[in-house]
Amino acid sequence: MKVQVITDSTLDIPHNLAVELGIRVVPIYVRFGDKTYRDGVDIQVDEFYSMLSSSPFHPATSQPNPEDFTAVYKEYCDAVDGIVSIHISSKVSGTYNSAVLAQKMLESRCPIEVIDSKFNSAGLGLVVMAAARLAQSGAGLPEVTNEANRAINQVGMFGMFETMKYLARSGRVNKTIAAASRILNVMPLLTFHDGEIVRAGLVRTISKGMDKIYEFVNNNIPISELIIVHSKVAGQANQLKQRLLELIEEEKISIAELGAGLGVHGGPGVLLAAIRRSEPIG
Repeated sequence: MKVQVITDSTLDIPHNLAVELGIRVVPIYVRFGDKTYRDGVDIQVDEFYSMLSSSPFHPATSQPNPEDFTAVYKEYCDAVDGIVSIHISSKVSGTYNSAVLAQKMLESRCPIEVIDSKFNSAGLGLVVMAAARLAQSGAGLPEVTNEANRAINQVGMFGMFETMKYLARSGRVNKTIAAASRILNVMPLLTFHDGEIVRAGLVRTISKGMDKIYEFVNNNIPISELIIVHSKVAGQANQLKQRLLELIEEEKISIAELGAGLGVHGGPGVLLAAIRRSEPIG
């Protein structure tokens, strides 16, 4: 049996892993003014952050539409036994709903399971990778679906934003709060709870933020896999990796860049860790 795993471009995992695992990525849309780009297709990470700093327009994002998913699903319907389509949390994006609408249009043609990962970035990535690995082993649709749902309960994320400026520009936080954080020189710590992004505290320095990420990882041992995600702070990402080697074997740690789809809201200076525990997160 063959199952195809599909996701959207808000997952942040190393490109080589996506290729190796045969993961199909449907791009979300990024718009600067009147120009629209497909994330990871028409615009790459370095180009996006260059435009973010120089464009007179603050970018906006929009989810793939149902027709985008329908077109991709049709590519596989006659070649596979089933499709598992795993996406960014439905509480922060309409991408999942677009995929569900496409599933309904094609439900008589081939079996498709659409899953709400309850995460974004590398949290989504870890769920997708778990499903793709099992799919590559030859497992059937029920087994791959169950593996994705099992991984969702084992994944956690924690990170810091160097600035709230981009969150405020995109309407994700109140501009008054963002201004206060700048005046007070504090940086927000964020995590996920039940599919929603929630604030987990404030820190005044990057080193304190790294301490908090380290504590998060340490409190969730044993960990089977970890992805560090950063936006234009590769040095900090490598520094964090060196610290985390005290807790986790190097082969279990990957580093990825925050893509355009989420970079719109985070801007440069985001540093986070996504983990998959060996046991469910309590």
